[in-house]
Amino acid sequence: MFASIAGLTVGGAGALLYALESSVSASGDNLHAPKQNWSHRGLLSSFDHASLRRGYEVYKQVCAACHSMHYIAYRNLVGVTHTEAEAKAEAEEAQVKDGPNEAGEYYMRPGKLSDYFPSPYPNEEAARAANNGAYPPDLSWIVSARKGGEDYIFALLTGYCDPPAGITLREGQYFNPYFPGGAIGMAQALYNEAMEYSDGTPASASQLAKDVSTFLKWGSEPEHDDRKRMLIKAIGIFTLLCSLSYYIKRHKWSALKSRKISFHPRNKQD
Repeated sequence: MFASIAGLTVGGAGALLYALESSVSASGDNLHAPKQNWSHRGLLSSFDHASLRRGYEVYKQVCAACHSMHYIAYRNLVGVTHTEAEAKAEAEEAQVKDGPNEAGEYYMRPGKLSDYFPSPYPNEEAARAANNGAYPPDLSWIVSARKGGEDYIFALLTGYCDPPAGITLREGQYFNPYFPGGAIGMAQALYNEAMEYSDGTPASASQLAKDVSTFLKWGSEPEHDDRKRMLIKAIGIFTLLCSLSYYIKRHKWSALKSRKISFHPRNKQD
């Protein structure tokens, strides 16, 4: 009885949450990002590491001017987008505040592998002042923090257009139908040939958006490839164990499970 009541309660709560989610999604005034065919979306598919490297270049040359990635360190790039020497060179290009020294003063030094990506602004107030009051969010976990994930990021970056009739934007705002409300404080950042890739890949706006969306997906889940490698190992181990269990059941226990026991009563002697 208690189990039935608990099941009905949980089921009703789940149905209510689903209905509320559906109603909120249906009443939203922003477009839903269409699903893209990402190479890493398969059950056992890994990231395209060439795309990750290009995505880092887009972040470094375009996004890093306004957005931070506080939770990604240069050491995380090793073996993913860069070799150790290349990652060290990337870190050394950044000037990191350190200290205090023996004189009690802070100083700037070249970055190290253990340093995290530097922020373009010293604090939130400075970031808002430089962006008409809008605060550029940290991009470390942005893909996991937005409904639609990398599909949303790609659609947002490529979805800028003129506002429809009847919609008036304030100064410093731009129209993007994929952004909640449509009015966004970030100007369109990606254009055709806005930058050049080091590997010579044609830098169209959609290619730039695809690569940086892939990079931000990795930033949200750096363990992505390791997790899928563990899944492959787990499948192999469980396949071996299941095969061994089947063998033991069929061949070792077959005699016990199919045996027939007969009872013969002993004749009583007078």
